[in-house]
Amino acid sequence: MATVAPQAVDQGAVPYTNGTSAPTLPATNGTSAPVMPTEPTNAANTTGTGVGNGPEVVSTSNGLEVICGPLLNYRRMSAENTDNPIWHGSVLLVCTPGNAPGKLTLQSGESSIASQPQQYQGTKLYEDEKSAFWQFSIEVPFLEQESVWQYSIPSMRTKAGQPVDKPLRFFLPSKYESMRIMFHSCNGFSVGTDEDAWSGPALWNDVLRVHAERPFHVMIGGGDQIYNDSVRVDGPLKPWTAISNPEKRRHFPFPEEMRAQCDQYYFDNYVKWYGMAPFSNANGQIAQLNIWDDHDIIDGFGSYTDHFMKCPVFRGIGGVAHKYYMLFQHHLPPPVSTYTTDAPQTTGGHNKSTPGDPAQLQKSYVAKLDVEDPSYIIGKKPGPYVEERSRHIFCQLGKRMAFLGIDARTERTRHQINYPETYEQIWNHVDQQVTKSNGGIRHLILLLGVPIAYPRLQWLENILRSPVIAPLRLLNKRFGVAGSFFNQFDGGVDLLDDLDDHYTAGQHKKERKEIVHRLQGLAKKHSMRISILGGDVHLAALGRFYSKPELNIPAEADWRYMPNIVSSAITNKPPPTAVANLLARRNKIHHLDHETHETLLELFNKNPGAGEPGVKPKSADNNHATMPSRNYAIITESNPHSAPGVNGATVHAPNGDSTTFTAPKNPREPLHAGEQGAGTEHAAASGVKRTGLMGVDGLDVCIRVEKNPSDREGHTEGYGFSIPALEVAGYKGQGDKW
Repeated sequence: MATVAPQAVDQGAVPYTNGTSAPTLPATNGTSAPVMPTEPTNAANTTGTGVGNGPEVVSTSNGLEVICGPLLNYRRMSAENTDNPIWHGSVLLVCTPGNAPGKLTLQSGESSIASQPQQYQGTKLYEDEKSAFWQFSIEVPFLEQESVWQYSIPSMRTKAGQPVDKPLRFFLPSKYESMRIMFHSCNGFSVGTDEDAWSGPALWNDVLRVHAERPFHVMIGGGDQIYNDSVRVDGPLKPWTAISNPEKRRHFPFPEEMRAQCDQYYFDNYVKWYGMAPFSNANGQIAQLNIWDDHDIIDGFGSYTDHFMKCPVFRGIGGVAHKYYMLFQHHLPPPVSTYTTDAPQTTGGHNKSTPGDPAQLQKSYVAKLDVEDPSYIIGKKPGPYVEERSRHIFCQLGKRMAFLGIDARTERTRHQINYPETYEQIWNHVDQQVTKSNGGIRHLILLLGVPIAYPRLQWLENILRSPVIAPLRLLNKRFGVAGSFFNQFDGGVDLLDDLDDHYTAGQHKKERKEIVHRLQGLAKKHSMRISILGGDVHLAALGRFYSKPELNIPAEADWRYMPNIVSSAITNKPPPTAVANLLARRNKIHHLDHETHETLLELFNKNPGAGEPGVKPKSADNNHATMPSRNYAIITESNPHSAPGVNGATVHAPNGDSTTFTAPKNPREPLHAGEQGAGTEHAAASGVKRTGLMGVDGLDVCIRVEKNPSDREGHTEGYGFSIPALEVAGYKGQGDKW
């Protein structure tokens, strides 16, 4: 966990500690044997104090009044290559100010495991007049078998006064297995959506049903975990948005009063959304791992014109959104202050983090982040519009799987997604960490947020940027004609910010190609399969990069074969059927370079829930590549793993039998045995059972798609496929000279 300095005594805070004793597990004689962490605890590294005067509020309520939470996060595992790895995570509690929570108690949830309860004191990350954020940094050992742990915090009460005394449970895989992943994105609604007509966040009911049948160990948030767009419709930016003169809107200041109003809006929206069932029911029992995207700030942030993105109001909300992203989604203290035109020191020119503003610190307290957690890769300089450095994540998800989440929003402009030096940091870090695993990491799960293997829409970009749009823009400016076609910020075509977000957009073409080439190099060097997660587009699909057929490299040995699992949205409404069908028609076989091709798999053999009462078709009969229906994804190892030499030792073995598989003439069809029969009839379609396909180190993937948006229980139909591990060294083909 990131090291956070203890608060000064006069702030009424409790010093940070990692607990009273080490985690325990059963010894061979049935007694409890201590399993000591293999690295120093964070408590030994905390120094200094936080900043700010605090709200000077003393709570008089009976018990601890909880505003939001508990929220559970996964951070990393330590001692990956020893016999006793440790799971590191955190619990976040948002309470009324002026009251400190008691110790968190953590213990095994299974009576058969003898272990002593561990207790952890909280660290106050932030406090102001409306709330106090408390973080509990926890750690538990990976055991010989999958384990369940439960935690509780005493005297918790809701704002209505109801006691919250039921312990929450979470699961860890055995130390011989990788984590079972749930992946989601776009967990909110766009402005103007009839949320009730779409049954609210109904698919989280399905997530909880699957979790009860076979537990998830981590849930990866791919961006847009919350939608803050209404800040401009019924929030504090509404008067600013209503300014008709673009110049006046661009130069409008972002004073302390507006900052405080936006701060209240973002806080309230997070509390509302993260406290809404059934999403809230998952937050405390499935560990989260999140990277943000534009709606976590505001729609299109980073992809509007540079002169508009630099306007005070946009830079201001960027800072406020980042503050609550750090707190709610990462359980970390925010910068001491955020951008405001009333405090010139906050408006840029620094090379690390926004300096303090006395006005903001007068009634708030911010903990000092003393040492960054090693799971983070921190950019070297602030973003162009958010006054903070980018924050990327690399961690191991159990025995053989690693995760890389790239922050593609903090440094984004219309013409670049990340700084070149940031990419070098990321690739070098991954290379070093995978090398340290000595061949132990067999899969890298890469989160990009926006799909990278996806149909081109450059023809549409060209139309929207062409002179034919100019007369319509003039009519819009003077008479409001085609109002919804143009955005309310810089007067540009509203759809363009979405297109500019795509890696396949014309201005990102070179950057995209460099990313894929670096990934290919990492995959080949380490014989490590790379699978990409993407969201944003509000439909489900499976893109793939692969070596051109003329090279005759089977997928099991093809370092260029990288599936892009597109899962979006878990809550927001999907695009119209016509848009999904258009994308499917644009599903050409593209050529990234002379050796690398890409296309979508024809994954969807039928519409979800076809034939069931009240279920309407989601796509055309000839569209099997894009599915415009709400969804989420499940990723898990195809085979069970146990101690070496016991019931199928974890040794490298040949992947699935590709000798009976014949590569298709049409790459939209299956490229290997794991894609054969992909869809509802595939063995992985339930998302619960292991298929045993594609060898010892293969992965199973299921995209669970909503049948009926009117169903408040969120029932889904699963579409499955499997991914082979990569065995570069075992290939003796003629395609490449290496």
